[in-house]
Amino acid sequence: MSITSTLVFVHGFWHGSWCWSEVIPRVVAAGRLAVAVDMAGHGLYARRPRWFTEQPYNPEAVGPEVSPVADVSLDDVAELLTSQIKRIGGGEPVTVVAHSAAGPVLTRVAQQAPELVAHAAYLSAYMPASDVPAAAYTRMPEAAGDQVAPLLRGDPAQTGALRLDLATDDAVYRQRLYEAFYADVDPVLADAATGLLTPDGPLGIMLGTTTLTHDGWGSVRRTYLTCARDRAIGPELQARFIAEADAAFPDNPVSVVALDASHSPFLSMPGEVADIITSLG
Repeated sequence: MSITSTLVFVHGFWHGSWCWSEVIPRVVAAGRLAVAVDMAGHGLYARRPRWFTEQPYNPEAVGPEVSPVADVSLDDVAELLTSQIKRIGGGEPVTVVAHSAAGPVLTRVAQQAPELVAHAAYLSAYMPASDVPAAAYTRMPEAAGDQVAPLLRGDPAQTGALRLDLATDDAVYRQRLYEAFYADVDPVLADAATGLLTPDGPLGIMLGTTTLTHDGWGSVRRTYLTCARDRAIGPELQARFIAEADAAFPDNPVSVVALDASHSPFLSMPGEVADIITSLG
């Protein structure tokens, strides 16, 4: 494995490849090849529900509409990421950096094609144990401080999505959104980022499971970047992911790097994130 393996950055729910735009120039300047990709159902692959664009805005329409990304599964997202990695790396292994809900996707890809992943880096991301859906962790005691869940609209079981009301002008709701995702980000930058979010994250990503094996995900080098002030995936839940992985694969423990950051350090401290990622093989 070469320290110069190409870096592939994957965003979390509601975001897109754009969220890495402050990090990538820094890692490239440090001599690493890097690219950010969109997950299925996001970015250029996003499909927006009707209520989000219809005028006038109707808050009563937000909850019930079935999401246009309701059919996107963990299988679909992992298949796309695998194809992106193959194209970017040309068959050579790459280092993948996954944020938040991209974690289960990276885990699936690394399990199915460990030869394509030189290093798996989880930035305050879901890193579920074998055969456990990411959604299960949202109901665990360690997730009690989750500030994203109260912002979700509609019943995910009916809409097929984790939905944010990004069309509302409710100042309290928008402030809580800021606090959940961007608490340590400059408010002007956070407002710009919020304007780029898409409202629906495919529920299928959170429901899918992956059976982990020693010659699959267990064989891949892993680093977890913790965020001490995260209000979306709190420090206690991050610690649980790491502990479960180390218990399952003690011969290949997770390396841990601590950041004093909220959920989006790629915006609040892109230099520090870039320095850490650049050092990974």
